[in-house]
Amino acid sequence: MQPQRSAILLTCEHAGNQVPQQYATLFAGHEALLDSHRGWDPGTLRMGNHFASKLHATLVFREVTRLLVDLNRSESNRVIFSSIVRELPLEQREEILQLHYRPFRREVLQWINDKVAKGTFVRHLSLHSFTPQLGNQVRQAEIGLLYDPARKHEQEICQRWGSELRKEFPGFRVRMNYPYRGISDGHTSAMRKVFSAEQYAGIELEVNQQLFAKPSEEVGQMIAGLCRSYQKTLENDHAGN
Repeated sequence: MQPQRSAILLTCEHAGNQVPQQYATLFAGHEALLDSHRGWDPGTLRMGNHFASKLHATLVFREVTRLLVDLNRSESNRVIFSSIVRELPLEQREEILQLHYRPFRREVLQWINDKVAKGTFVRHLSLHSFTPQLGNQVRQAEIGLLYDPARKHEQEICQRWGSELRKEFPGFRVRMNYPYRGISDGHTSAMRKVFSAEQYAGIELEVNQQLFAKPSEEVGQMIAGLCRSYQKTLENDHAGN
């Protein structure tokens, strides 16, 4: 049965590179790493705030560095902790999960649960930015849209959004399930295990960090274009079909 209404949830899992005071000593000497793409996803919080305002959406974010705990990974994934944290005693790693990871995941899960319980279809956009070069690999895209190919609605919305993005940004390379696969371990993948395709669609927006390194006004225009293209995509969308 097609839902009567939908709601948009935005998440920024890597919104900042903050180190909680109790772990400051642990990260001493790692300032360059914290400032790099390994520490956070620059630009995503600004993007999230703009999207939330224009789309009347809910934004849930955390600014703790992913080097402490990666909010976009499952607890069972070894890389949830960076090499800086991984060798800490189990009790300390558990404390990090209790203080910084689980409250974020619970907040998102509860929000979706509440909407779904009322018959509302949830559109989840997980906002990320990616480094232009990873090791020797130069990324061949400005924008990536990540989804589960087994979920027809996610695939269709990304194809339409991709078309709108190419109109909005004629020179941009827009790719599907790039630079990562939409079914890889992540927040949206975790939510798909809980909610059906009739209840939930989870998409990750990945933006090349080079685009956020431009002058602030240009960045603002780019973010506005990203949001505008998504709004156009939703105009004729029918969730659940």
